[in-house]
Amino acid sequence: MNMSPQTRMNALLTKLLLLSCVPGLALAQNVQSDSTQFEETIRSKSDAVDASVIDSGDLARRNDLVAVQRNLRLMYPKTRFGMISATPLPGIYEVEMGRNVAFVEESGRYFIFGRMFDMEKQEDITSGAAAAQPASPAVDFASLPLQHAIKSVPGQGRRALVVFSDPDCPYCKKLEQELAKVDDVTVYTFLMPLEQLHPDSRAKADAVWCSKDRSAAWSALMLDGKVPKKTKGCEAPHEAVLPLAEKLGVSGTPFPVAGDGRTMPGAAAAARISTWLDAVMKPVEDNVQGGTQ
Repeated sequence: MNMSPQTRMNALLTKLLLLSCVPGLALAQNVQSDSTQFEETIRSKSDAVDASVIDSGDLARRNDLVAVQRNLRLMYPKTRFGMISATPLPGIYEVEMGRNVAFVEESGRYFIFGRMFDMEKQEDITSGAAAAQPASPAVDFASLPLQHAIKSVPGQGRRALVVFSDPDCPYCKKLEQELAKVDDVTVYTFLMPLEQLHPDSRAKADAVWCSKDRSAAWSALMLDGKVPKKTKGCEAPHEAVLPLAEKLGVSGTPFPVAGDGRTMPGAAAAARISTWLDAVMKPVEDNVQGGTQ
């Protein structure tokens, strides 16, 4: 475990080839909605053995797991990590965060989100609650409290799109860049700051929401990095949006929802978004409760 940072990174990049990653999900995507306490015990994927018969190799692996646990707790003190497991790939560990799973190297700096496959056996060997988690169900679009969202209308706005977004999420910014190329859509953005990962995100969400032109302030922040001034005594409707996200099973950002309730977590290219919206195009009706622009 005394490899140089460059050697460690090269090894990690090699192992990436074996992983199926899911872009757009942020670290601790579900920590707000998950009440599971941090588990002090850790395990490997192999069966547990009595301490009296653990050989030197087992002790070394146990020490490695303890080191990973320590580093994660030091680097992300506000994140609730669950089980930490060794994987078949040396130096790569599986970490559970609520219903989500990530793969991390010992330092805790580099995370990989996705699935791990044994191609020889043709099976998914990702463990944890996320392995059995079903695909996101359709959302009842008509029931969404759009008055708590920022409303933007590029073009005629005949197609409808809801996006749960974090002001400091890099994939959310990538999605906004792509959405800027999509025409004829009404976008409702629910501000969903993940403070465990991005300590400044809530303040930025408040500043955007309290701006005179919310849509313009949101675009300026996400596309140009311009943070609006905070209005004293004004906050975004977090008490409505965060429980809504938990109810819908929105565990990460960005999280787009089409007008017919289909979901497509993560960022995507403009052409794909447009095609996805056209799959079952649902015209936007006048909504007097819709979030202001």
